[in-house]
Amino acid sequence: MRPYSIILALLGALVTAVLAMASTVAQGPMLIAGLEKASQKALAGTGIRAVYVDRYGWLTRHPMLFGGSALSDTVRARAAGAIAALPGVGGVRWQVIRARTALASEAGVPASFHCQQDVEGILKARTIRFAEASAALDPTSGEVLDEVAAALSPCVGSIIAVTGHTDAGGDPQGNLALSLARAEAVRAALVGRGIPADGLRAQGLGAERPVEGLEPADAANRRIEFSVITSVPLQPTPVDTPGPG
Repeated sequence: MRPYSIILALLGALVTAVLAMASTVAQGPMLIAGLEKASQKALAGTGIRAVYVDRYGWLTRHPMLFGGSALSDTVRARAAGAIAALPGVGGVRWQVIRARTALASEAGVPASFHCQQDVEGILKARTIRFAEASAALDPTSGEVLDEVAAALSPCVGSIIAVTGHTDAGGDPQGNLALSLARAEAVRAALVGRGIPADGLRAQGLGAERPVEGLEPADAANRRIEFSVITSVPLQPTPVDTPGPG
């Protein structure tokens, strides 16, 4: 290919990229406006609102959900699921997890109960993902883990079990090892987000405990579950650093 042909090809590719970017920028506000309208309809009567602007002021397809602190966990999870299911939405986040837990504690409800409920609500709408047949966390799981850590933080001092599960496909021993490795990866990620290591217990059950109503081979059995088991006194230390992973 002659030099001028290469230059023309590069210029053509550059023009195409610029036009594509311009189209995205132009259509972005229209997309978000449509999502906001659809969200208002889906959340009507709940007192919840979806905000499609991130903390830096940029438009985002990952809305933050505000309000609804007096609603039950079932209603909140259903609302989050409705927004997550809208075409174009990349995922949802809750803003009020810590406030709900604090209010519940003031009302005499054990914090461990609401930590458990808040985490379950998060994981009904979003998933902790891993690389295929690996314990390596998918980078897209970072925001979910941030939310899980925020939900668990009021229960620091409790024993929190992190349990990995697989479906029934493949070798049982391999599934057991993979489920444990994934639970340990999540445990390490939570330690990195400020949850003390000595309160986290990782375990893997392989395909031993499928989701109720699902066939053991169903891929939906691949999951991470959290259980806030009990509260124990948290002993202060001179330097509060995460323990070994």
